[in-house]
Amino acid sequence: MALKDLLYGVYERLLLRQIPEQGRPRHVGVILDGNRRWATVHGSSSDAGHRAGAAKIEEFLGWCEEAGVEVVTLWLLSTDNLTRPEAELNQLQGIIDDTVTELASTGRWRINPVGALDLLPDPTAVRLKQAAESTAEVNGILVNVAVGYGGRREVVDAVRSILLQHAAEGTELTELASVLDVEHIAEHLYTKGQPDPDLVIRTSGEQRLSGFLLWQSAHSEYYFCEAYWPDFRHVDFLRALRAYAARQRRFGN
Repeated sequence: MALKDLLYGVYERLLLRQIPEQGRPRHVGVILDGNRRWATVHGSSSDAGHRAGAAKIEEFLGWCEEAGVEVVTLWLLSTDNLTRPEAELNQLQGIIDDTVTELASTGRWRINPVGALDLLPDPTAVRLKQAAESTAEVNGILVNVAVGYGGRREVVDAVRSILLQHAAEGTELTELASVLDVEHIAEHLYTKGQPDPDLVIRTSGEQRLSGFLLWQSAHSEYYFCEAYWPDFRHVDFLRALRAYAARQRRFGN
């Protein structure tokens, strides 16, 4: 074993000792950023960068299993990304299709698509639905696959769903306005019934949310990592968990 690998292993064990069991997040959200910049640094195509990023996902979910995480939300494609050049978008959607199918085929995780599926090409929407159906009974981490996702769009879709539901029930708008509250909206989000994310990780050094889980992350803790997503290591994940465990969560107080 090389000295570098030995030191890396020692550092991993040190980090693990600094993360108490009771201080670990139930729900981790991840903004998988930096695939294209990783490709540029390595003299590769953007397609190669996206594939390198996709290859990291299964390994990352394994780390989450080891840490006792119950829910993971992976932001793979935003609504803004849908305006990219057609050739690049087709490549990216093909990679997402293959990745989601491979994750489902492992039988380890329950796949749950979140996003505006109506905005996606039919083949992608079908693959996402098939992955959800084939893993519905899996007793493993719930993996929200955010594709065609935008935080503002999600809130709009939630409000639209509430209006349609109450219109079908014959509720007057004035009556609905008098009773509408936070819980009503939460019950119509893509992640309804799930705990809100405790920890949101963004790679590539960018320090913004870009609308990721806009409603749900109101009280989340954030961790920004300099590494591009394909280079994100186990020690980077453990550092994020350590930082989370060290924080005093105040939930707005």
